[in-house]
Amino acid sequence: MRRIILLILLFLLALSLSYFYFSFRTNSVSIISPLSRIDLWFPNLTSSSDVAEKPAISARSAIVYDLTSEKVLFEKQPNMILPMASLTKIMTAVVAIDHKRKDDRYLVSESDLVGENSMGLTSGEILNQNELLHGLILASANDASEVLASNTLGRQAFIKAMNDKAKRLGLRNTRFTNPSGLEGDGIQQSTAKELLILTRFALKNYPEFAKVVATVEYNIPYSENHKAFELFNETNLLTSYPGVKGVKDGYTYEAGLCLVTYLDYQGHEIIAVILGSNNRRQEMKDLLDFSLRSLGITPPPHG
Repeated sequence: MRRIILLILLFLLALSLSYFYFSFRTNSVSIISPLSRIDLWFPNLTSSSDVAEKPAISARSAIVYDLTSEKVLFEKQPNMILPMASLTKIMTAVVAIDHKRKDDRYLVSESDLVGENSMGLTSGEILNQNELLHGLILASANDASEVLASNTLGRQAFIKAMNDKAKRLGLRNTRFTNPSGLEGDGIQQSTAKELLILTRFALKNYPEFAKVVATVEYNIPYSENHKAFELFNETNLLTSYPGVKGVKDGYTYEAGLCLVTYLDYQGHEIIAVILGSNNRRQEMKDLLDFSLRSLGITPPPHG
């Protein structure tokens, strides 16, 4: 009988101990929330608040791409189809180089002297392609674009060659209606992403283009064929952001302020495109700063 009572008491004691053990376990777990457990396991985990925020830009469309790591570092509606203004001249340069005249003599006609930006050409002057390319890029000269087109293939054939080149590069949303980027000849459009592709192609395959876009100042001396010209590149951060190697700016009322910039800095080659901005210079600097930081690189001091 005593043995039975002892067994019953031992059973009740074991049951009580089990209850208190599991009760303690349950209460202990409830004290440590999932977030607290993560903090305990990864005490150095960076929270989202510590990550640099993407810059807020007025540009309607933008993209930044690192050629070195082949990564998109920033994008804002990169496939939006928009007017591109004088970014058109990137393709103008490519097609002109593709079809360079053997005699390298380009005659200025009265019909080439369109308004807006100009390098100051006069009907009857003769220049070589290199001189006109510098006018095309540094001064964003519309007269230079027209001279290149009319003397290379003829204006209409040149524009067709621009569109054919776009198709071969897979630029499905890019369309050219003139060699300058001026409005008035029909819808001329592209996207930030496709302009990035075009710029990458031009820089990689046309050393003449890469050299011209990286030029800050270019003087064409007087000759028997033309007057002297002084050309300056004042827009593309060449003198204000270390590592920038050009490429092209653009503006029309319809397109807004546009800019394509190539940066070569601390082992990374970056192309950035802005379309439809209210402040392209500052926004480009902000995008370059952000992109470098996202790569773990401290941006250079700049104006």
